[in-house]
Amino acid sequence: MKISRSDFKYRTRNSFLVGSLFAALVVSGFAWVNFGPDANGAPKFLRRIFSVNEKVFRSFYSDRRASVAKTPPPIGKMPRANGEVGLDDEVTAQGYEINVQGDGLSRSFRLDDILKLPKVSSTTDFRCIEGWSEILNYQGARFSEFMDRFALGRRPDGTLYEYVGLETPDGEYYVSIDMASMRHPQTVLTYEMNGAALSPENGFPLRLIIPVKYGIKNLKRIGKIVFSDQKPHDYWEERGYDWYSGL
Repeated sequence: MKISRSDFKYRTRNSFLVGSLFAALVVSGFAWVNFGPDANGAPKFLRRIFSVNEKVFRSFYSDRRASVAKTPPPIGKMPRANGEVGLDDEVTAQGYEINVQGDGLSRSFRLDDILKLPKVSSTTDFRCIEGWSEILNYQGARFSEFMDRFALGRRPDGTLYEYVGLETPDGEYYVSIDMASMRHPQTVLTYEMNGAALSPENGFPLRLIIPVKYGIKNLKRIGKIVFSDQKPHDYWEERGYDWYSGL
């Protein structure tokens, strides 16, 4: 059977168009699977990189490794304030409370409960994920001491929960952090920085300082703490950032 020149061109053109369309669909499907956003808005391939990074950082993590700066900043120097989400409401030391939840229970603590715990001081290089850093001296109570003194963060069998979630009093800013990092000796419920009480911009009256994480995890003005085996939601992970954010 002979095919006319015009039929040959027609069939060739159609085959090319069909083939091109099929190739485009394959490429688009591959791109969507590998580069499309996940539930938290980051490209899937980037989430896989984050997952590998987390495994690496976890393998090198040690509560004996400290982030210590040799020269403390001048007493009274105002620390850099970066980020205001969750700090709109006015609070007083007298009316301030922290709600703690875990294992179906809920307890409330006041600032005086934290002030009665042993006070520790540390000087560290505070690092922001934006690229800047600042030497800080901070004072407060170790988070591990807070947990142990008030019997918090453990399952009924005495083992530790996997995650800790923290929120500002208005719930506008929130982080979730692995339990090991929260129990690091330098992870502190902080009420003083550079020898002075916290300013409202830096989380008065109580904030978290956790030097083994980038600044996005150092939540200001703690209003709620949750212990859980399900990873609590995290403000910046939902916006495409690395959840673990380890240093």
